[in-house]
Amino acid sequence: MSEKTVLISGASVAGPALAYWLHRYGFTVTVVEQAPAPRDGGYKVDVRGVAMDVLRRMGCADAVAAASTRIRGGQWISGTGEPLATLGPDLIGLRAPGDDEMLRGDLARILYDATRADVEYLFGDSITRLTERADGVEVTFQHRTPRVFDLVIGADGLHSGVRGQIFGPETDFVRHTGMMACVYTIPNFFDLDHWELLYPTPGHVVQVYSTHPSEAKVQFIFPAPPDLPDRRDIAAQQRLVRTAFADAGWETRKLLSAMADSPDFYFDSVSQVRLEQWWRGRVALVGDAAYCPSPLAGQGTSMALVGAYVLAGELKSAAGEHRIAFPNYQRTVGAYIDQNLTLGWTNATRMVASTPRDIRMQTAMFRMLRRMPWKGLALRPIMKPINRAANAIDLADY
Repeated sequence: MSEKTVLISGASVAGPALAYWLHRYGFTVTVVEQAPAPRDGGYKVDVRGVAMDVLRRMGCADAVAAASTRIRGGQWISGTGEPLATLGPDLIGLRAPGDDEMLRGDLARILYDATRADVEYLFGDSITRLTERADGVEVTFQHRTPRVFDLVIGADGLHSGVRGQIFGPETDFVRHTGMMACVYTIPNFFDLDHWELLYPTPGHVVQVYSTHPSEAKVQFIFPAPPDLPDRRDIAAQQRLVRTAFADAGWETRKLLSAMADSPDFYFDSVSQVRLEQWWRGRVALVGDAAYCPSPLAGQGTSMALVGAYVLAGELKSAAGEHRIAFPNYQRTVGAYIDQNLTLGWTNATRMVASTPRDIRMQTAMFRMLRRMPWKGLALRPIMKPINRAANAIDLADY
């Protein structure tokens, strides 16, 4: 290979998945991650269609099955806690047979464990400058000595630092839905056993679910304010969430009171990333850094896994020649990404009912659908676009 050393920025899903395949194909791989260790926790994520095949090809199928949330179902509830509609696992997850769901941190740990013996991980550091040279990319780190790599890949998420340095400010590429999302871990107040509770009010949603006896996850979704707090100002973010749900009713005050003590508070806008081109010179992007479908889309993890598989495969096929591999990567996976981005936008923007009437209609629909003897037939038009997008690519055998 003419080029063999690759630096990947980001150790969540796309980064370790890419590292796995690149190492398997003979590249020397380094992953830099600003967190001091692999990040646990996080919200639950779906893995659908061909992305499950990627995990099987990595030998991770058993670990993924063991990490499954195994959610049995859930309930839409009123402000008094009264069940309005009970949903089984087919309705609560809208997943096809063979698809699965797990906590993001569990999947990240599985991918890290699959690569840690073969890949150099630099935790507690980040890239501060990228300088392309004739023989590679000179990388300046925040803490470590500068190094030169043949290629650099940004797998560092919605707010990608690599993308910002090479492609410009995120305002050029990020498309907002107008909603915010907040997720964190709480004690299992409601003794939920692989069960979800969903409490909707106009423009707002509170979701609580548990996959562990002692803890649960709470998610708040609400309209974005005119001015967003700084991404590093957690105290301001938490004040914003408290204000948005101060008079929401049900048990929201109790849920909000646990926010300050949570070890894994997450807060961000519900946004998409769309770029016309995912590479420039010796630097390319993968996963949310290049094509984030939004945190509420249910598609991003699958897109990251498939994108990483194809990018590594094209680099192998081109013997490390990035000028061939990078365009082929986008050409090969582009239609799959576009279809999932479109579906992701629809899913995210329709998730929250904006009026009391919309909430009543949604609740009535799910209540009736669950009781229909032909429920499978009724679900087909809902599942068809999800399944089509999840399988909108034939994976090559690189």
